[in-house]
Amino acid sequence: MAELKEARVPDIGGHGDVPVIELLVKPGDSVGKDQGLVTLESDKATMEVPSPFAGVIKELKVKLGDNVSEGGLVAIIEVAADAAAPTAAPAAVAAPTPAPPKPAVVAAPAAVAVVESGAPVPARAPVAEPGQPGIPPMRFEADAVLPAKVPYASPAVRLYARELGVDLLQVSGRGRNGRISREDVQHHVKAVMSGAPQGLAPAVAAAGGLSLLPWPKVDFAKFGAIESKPLSRIQKISGANLARNWAMIPHVTQFDEADITALEELRVSFNNENAKAIAAGKGSKLTMLAFLIKACVAVLQKYPTFNASLDGDNLVLKQYVHIGFAADTPNGLVVPVLRDADQKGVAQIAREMGELAALARDGKLKPEQMQGGCFTISSLGGIGGTKFTPIINAPEVAILGVSKSEMKPVWNGEKFKPRLMLPLSLSYDHRVIDGAAAARFTTYLGQLLADLRRAML
Repeated sequence: MAELKEARVPDIGGHGDVPVIELLVKPGDSVGKDQGLVTLESDKATMEVPSPFAGVIKELKVKLGDNVSEGGLVAIIEVAADAAAPTAAPAAVAAPTPAPPKPAVVAAPAAVAVVESGAPVPARAPVAEPGQPGIPPMRFEADAVLPAKVPYASPAVRLYARELGVDLLQVSGRGRNGRISREDVQHHVKAVMSGAPQGLAPAVAAAGGLSLLPWPKVDFAKFGAIESKPLSRIQKISGANLARNWAMIPHVTQFDEADITALEELRVSFNNENAKAIAAGKGSKLTMLAFLIKACVAVLQKYPTFNASLDGDNLVLKQYVHIGFAADTPNGLVVPVLRDADQKGVAQIAREMGELAALARDGKLKPEQMQGGCFTISSLGGIGGTKFTPIINAPEVAILGVSKSEMKPVWNGEKFKPRLMLPLSLSYDHRVIDGAAAARFTTYLGQLLADLRRAML
C-alpha cells in the first residue's frame, strides 16, 4: 500500500530564508531517491533539495520566489509500501568505557559542486569508527571548485548539458549573476548550429558579446501630449557607432588644464594684423583649434602609441598623422579628417579646417574626407562647459575633448596671477594606453600650448 511522505529542506549550512529559484519537478512526476526537487540560492552558492526517497510527486508545497529554511516542507511524495518499510536497525554496539574525549573527525559536506572540466571533486571525508584511529581529512583541491572554473548552474542544468555534449564553460549565462539556465544551453546549441560564435546566443553575438535586456517599451502618449520625430541619417549612423565604441572600448578619461594665455594673445594679434586680408577672403582666421591640432601633432610624434590602432593581437603604429575634428552641423555630429597635419603650418590647418567644416554643414563631405583618422579632437570651447568624457572614435585609441577656457588665479611661486586656462579631457583605450602614459600626454600637450615654440625643438 502506498504511503504519503514529506520531503523537507535538509541542513543547508545555517542559511535561513533562502529563495527557491528553480522547480525541478511537478506534481505527477516520478522521482528517484536523492533526485533534485527544487533549487535554492543562498548568498554564496546554489543547492538542490534532494528527494529523501523514491516515489511520485503528489503536491509541491513551494513555488518560485518562496523563501525556505532548514526543515521547511517542500513536497508530498507518494512512496510505495516496500520502499516505505523501515530497514532493519543495525545491531547495538556495547557502549565503550568512558575515555578522555578525542578530537572528532568531521564529515565533509555532502553537497559538492560537479566540475565540467573533469577536475577531481572532493568526496565525503570518511568518519572514524569507534575504536579506530582518526583518519586524516582528504586533501582539498581548490582548483576544482574555484568559481572561475566552475560554471554557475544547477546540477539539473549540468546534467542536461552533459546529455547534449555542451561544455558549460562556453555558455553565456543570462540569469542573475550570470547563472546558466536550461534555456541558455538551448540557445547555445542553436547558436552553434547556426554558425554563430560558440558561447553566445545569436542575439548576444550580434550585440558583440553583451547580454542586454530588451529596450523598454513605453506608451508615452498615455502620460501626455507627444511628438514623434525620426532621427536624421547622421544621428542613426553616429549613434550606432558611438554605442558600439562606448560598450566595447574600456574608456578612461584623463583631465588636465593648459595655460593658453600667451597663445591666445598670439592668436588675437595675428587675426588683428590680417583682418583686412581675412575680410577679403585672402586669408583664414586662426582658431584655437588650429593651434591645438598643431600641438597634438607634436605630442603624437613624441608618444606614437596614441597614433595607433588595435588590429586583433597587433598594434598598428601609423607613420602618418591625420587628425579628425568634430563638426557640429544642422543634421548632427560629423568628423572630417584633416590629412597630413604633420606637414602643414597653423595657417594652412586653419584654412583646410574651414573648408571641411563648410562642406560638413552643407552635407557635401565625401566618404574619403571622413576616413583614415589617427586621432580626434572634440572642441566645445565655443559653447561652454568645464569638462566632459568624449567617446573614442574607433579604431582610434584616444580622443581629446576641449572645453571653454576660463581666467583663473594661478600661483607662480611668488603670487597668484590671472591666467587663461583651457580644460582638457583625454579619453583613451585602456587596453593600449595606461594612466601614466595618458598623464604624460596631457602634461606635454599643456607645455606646448603654454609655449608653442617647444614644438619646433
